[in-house]
Amino acid sequence: MSVDAQQLTHLDEQGHAAMVDVGDKQVTSREAVAQGTVHMLPTTLAAIRDGHAPKGDVLAAARIAGIMAAKRTPELIPLCHTLLLSKVAVDFELDEAESCVLITATVRCKGQTGVEMEALTAVSVAALTIYDMAKALEKTMVIGSIQLLEKRGGKSGDWRRATRHD
Repeated sequence: MSVDAQQLTHLDEQGHAAMVDVGDKQVTSREAVAQGTVHMLPTTLAAIRDGHAPKGDVLAAARIAGIMAAKRTPELIPLCHTLLLSKVAVDFELDEAESCVLITATVRCKGQTGVEMEALTAVSVAALTIYDMAKALEKTMVIGSIQLLEKRGGKSGDWRRATRHD
């Protein structure tokens, strides 16, 4: 399938990478929720849960890292716009049955473009921080299932994932 270069929003007339001009777009409330997992051995999950990881409070460090990452997304992902974020929340669920940490990030702003990349970045960096904080216990942890769950606002409207991918 060929794609007309004029349909590609991040290319200029010469085919060079370019930031999308959102200057004429309406400022609206935007929200995105992303999720990911870090699978690990039950003993590693127990150490995180009980606060016995050698480097300290794994989830506190991962929460702060995820929030910081969302705020710095334009420095990490080429062509992302700088946004004034009004909320970044990074939450964790310890799933004993699956032996994993489920990470959920919610990001909000009032702006001219969405916050999907900020939510996905928050989850990704929180997952990497969990790995870093617990790697002395286990090097076989697996980071995965990073995905957008929902987004609200903007020209394209609201969207919600029908099913979660694992």
